[in-house]
Amino acid sequence: MSLKQHKVRVGISIGDFNGIGPEIIMKALKDKTITDFFTPIIFGSGKLFTYQKNIFKLNHNFNHITETSQAQSDKINMVNLWKDNVNVDLGKPTEESTKMAIDSLEAATMALMNGEIDVLVTAPINKEEMMKNGFAHAGHTGYLEEKFGKKGLMFLVTDDLKVAVSTHHIPIVQVAENISKEKIKKQIKILNQCLIEDFQIERPKIAVLGLNPHAGDGGAIGNEEIEIIEPAIRELFENGILAFGPFPADSFFQPNKYKNYDAVLAMYHDQGLAPFKTLAYEEGVNFTAGLPFIRTSPDHGVAYDIAGKNIADEQSFSEAIFMAIKIFKNRLEYNDLMNNRMRPRRNNSSHVVDEDLPREKNH
Repeated sequence: MSLKQHKVRVGISIGDFNGIGPEIIMKALKDKTITDFFTPIIFGSGKLFTYQKNIFKLNHNFNHITETSQAQSDKINMVNLWKDNVNVDLGKPTEESTKMAIDSLEAATMALMNGEIDVLVTAPINKEEMMKNGFAHAGHTGYLEEKFGKKGLMFLVTDDLKVAVSTHHIPIVQVAENISKEKIKKQIKILNQCLIEDFQIERPKIAVLGLNPHAGDGGAIGNEEIEIIEPAIRELFENGILAFGPFPADSFFQPNKYKNYDAVLAMYHDQGLAPFKTLAYEEGVNFTAGLPFIRTSPDHGVAYDIAGKNIADEQSFSEAIFMAIKIFKNRLEYNDLMNNRMRPRRNNSSHVVDEDLPREKNH
């Protein structure tokens, strides 16, 4: 069976189990036909999920395994990382729930790198608590960049709205010093290639937002647009990438503006995520663009305030699963297309024919 035909293996890290992670995971997998579409492999604890499924009155049957090679394609597979009982204290982080969040992410990432799963979908984590427990990154993106040895881009997506951010989990006072012309050029290139390869948009149009109010007002409210952002956009445009801007952020997210573009690059976290979450509501997916492996997550946090109340909405997590599967299949199609273009053809005389090679002239 070819990769294109096989059932995609979706690895799932559980996040902080005292938040809504296990609830939205199980709710997203509650349809008994779900395994007709993909193979779920959860990196967690069978005892933990059995306890929580009773709280939420869910009727899941897990295939308990100790390694991913034992996963069955027609079952919800649970890789048991912890055999002991766990103490659940819904609504607040604990040292135990934080340690398990780290262990789950590390095990799932290793499985992804080893080809044991095809895509990774991550449930929400508590970044502050994880860093207190030795996790060296302010979120999934930095961790995955280090593991994969490549820079990625935080990219929030729905079918109709796609917003990337140049800087993400840093204090606002550090944003200006963390943007540069070369960095923005690299990020727009990542975004452009991602839209072509992962979302099958042949000639993407990318809008770039300014850093300052009114995109600097011609230098009256800051020079970053004149000195950094605009030159980056101009150089890329002259080299065939359809980048436009910089646009004032306060008036950009109107349907008659943002819908003219395939994606938006914002300069900092809240500049991009505040309008995205307002417009996308519960459909949004966080995708780490530009990495060799596919990782998605819901666009919300651990939601301790509603943990255990059986009111968490699983829609964003479900969207994250199916978005990861869609991107995986799009990449396969793109790679097939590129390989076919590179493959030389033969004529009837068994000579290699490549239309891209120069022809000899008749003398």
